[in-house]
Amino acid sequence: MSVLQIALIGLAAGILGTGAGGVITALIGRPSRQALAFYLGFAGGIMLAVVFAELIPEALEEGSLFLAMVGLILGVGLLILLDNYFPHIHHGGSQEGAAKLTRMGYLLAFGIALHNFPEGIAIGAGFSSNESLGVTLAIILALHNIPEGIAMAVPLWAGGMGTSKVVLATFIAGVPVGLGALLGALISDISPAFLTISLGFAAGAMLYISFDELLPEAHLHSEGSHHGIYGGVVGVLIGYIMIGLF
Repeated sequence: MSVLQIALIGLAAGILGTGAGGVITALIGRPSRQALAFYLGFAGGIMLAVVFAELIPEALEEGSLFLAMVGLILGVGLLILLDNYFPHIHHGGSQEGAAKLTRMGYLLAFGIALHNFPEGIAIGAGFSSNESLGVTLAIILALHNIPEGIAMAVPLWAGGMGTSKVVLATFIAGVPVGLGALLGALISDISPAFLTISLGFAAGAMLYISFDELLPEAHLHSEGSHHGIYGGVVGVLIGYIMIGLF
């Protein structure tokens, strides 16, 4: 598969993921807290399955444990930096007033766009390793981006922005995934060492997303129920099924 095709798949995963969040918000508004808890847990479960059943084993197969761990640390480190300077998804927060809501939506859009770039690198590295891994990552990260699209769309919509503009904004926020996929494919093709580091980087980024965002948010929205746990378990099972099918 060519680098351009990989970039286009990454672009599709990005804009369809966050864009779907915008469309859902426009059609039905924000989902119930328990439904969101299940979905967030589900996305986290799928990510963990792919990290431990695909990304890390692939990285070790391509190169050394040391290079894989270097990549993993780099992936976690970059996400920590982005989270510290550009926080992007905190469903539990609340703000009042149209101006504050709109400003919050813009800040979330900017943060989501920045966080989407390393996700694209993960997709590019996955395709460089093998096509099935790349397809799996593209699907999973698209699913992950749906709640981010909702988190971004809700304050913009509640702040008075038109529905079409809200949806367009969520699509645009997914564009950096395509750019990251292009870079990931180019870097990973340089040598097996770069591929190993890139796969480790993807694993680290996805681990951070799962443990810092998806699973804590799932617990927060469960409100004493077990919807987040149910979603996580189902996500792990579906993740392994997807790995087996692809």
